[in-house]
Amino acid sequence: QVTLVESGGGLVQAGGSLRLSCAASGGTFSHYALGWFRQAPGKDREFVATISWHSGTTFVDGSVKGRFTISRDNAKNTAYLQMNSLKPEDTAVYYCAARQMIASTLQNDYNIWGQGTQVTVSS
Repeated sequence: QVTLVESGGGLVQAGGSLRLSCAASGGTFSHYALGWFRQAPGKDREFVATISWHSGTTFVDGSVKGRFTISRDNAKNTAYLQMNSLKPEDTAVYYCAARQMIASTLQNDYNIWGQGTQVTVSS
């Protein structure tokens, strides 16, 4: 199965942009659906976005709709989360996760997780 490594987090001012990457290795990346989740300090981890194995299905949470875009490049074994118009409430550790084929908004559906990358948005 694949292993996942997130990158691209950092400190950005409100209104700025970041692009997170989720690089996969050790398996057939194109067989997996990917999800992005985040966990803010003192809060439960929550769903952000998901994309199916062939990019035919994408879905983002209402809290980030219109600001965040999920995509993937199977030739590069990498998924992305483009985050625009960032707000302080987007501050969290962002996790990439994988499951077989079908996109899902549910954390329990994912069996492979990365280590997370910190995103901090200053006001």
